[in-house]
Amino acid sequence: MAVLSFVYHMEMHYEEMVRRCCFTMKCIPREDKRQRLREIEIALLPDTEFSWGEDSFGNRQIYGCVQKPHRQFILDVRGRAEVFAGEAEEEKQEETTGIFRFPHGKCVPGAGLWQYFSSLDFSGCKDDLSVCRMIMHRLYRDFTYAPGITRADTGAEEAWNLRKGVCQDYAHIYITLLRMAGIPARYVCGLIRGEGQSHGWAEALCGEFWMGFDPTNNCLVGERYDQYIKLGDGRDAADCAINRGIMWGGGAQVQKVEASVSAAEPGE
Repeated sequence: MAVLSFVYHMEMHYEEMVRRCCFTMKCIPREDKRQRLREIEIALLPDTEFSWGEDSFGNRQIYGCVQKPHRQFILDVRGRAEVFAGEAEEEKQEETTGIFRFPHGKCVPGAGLWQYFSSLDFSGCKDDLSVCRMIMHRLYRDFTYAPGITRADTGAEEAWNLRKGVCQDYAHIYITLLRMAGIPARYVCGLIRGEGQSHGWAEALCGEFWMGFDPTNNCLVGERYDQYIKLGDGRDAADCAINRGIMWGGGAQVQKVEASVSAAEPGE
């Protein structure tokens, strides 16, 4: 077991005054077989009351409404989480498995991905876990990490045709390929040590357990369990996006995000 400290800091700066803003933030770590939340502090500017809840995927969230005019919105989340060794994230729940079996949103294959899928050799795979490993290793070899090439709304097929992208693209392509292979898979949004932004990876149902796979780094999450904090999951990145909101006014806006994960100091 390890204890990780985490920070997620987001700022929105607006060109014009925002008269009113309603928000939903999925910024609270989930709790499962691999992870338990120890403590969390959430601060908002403007100072605003908010409510706690869960979405339909079980992701924790806060939501509220800023009623007074403002030119900036700041979210600061800090806390600690216990993370445990082991490959499994959580046990299978049959009633919630079906929605992760089929193409959806940003995880829909086109001609390019079908051609790539047909080139994969599954003859040496003895179970779903070995299929997941093989596809991850191949994608890591055949896709290139390159920031600034894709957009937040880029889907798996478009990213694959570019052969370049970021963690979100790796995860979307990987999830699409797993579903094509008949393996339920879901997108994970979270935090990882060594990066200044949020990170995206995938979970796949192998037997009776969901397991985490990070195709960007070509590893199982359980193999580097003390590097990852999971915030939420869904069918694709849109289902577990950290920041969602609607505002009246504001004009052009600039967003700044800083995130960090580190080992907690002894005694904390």
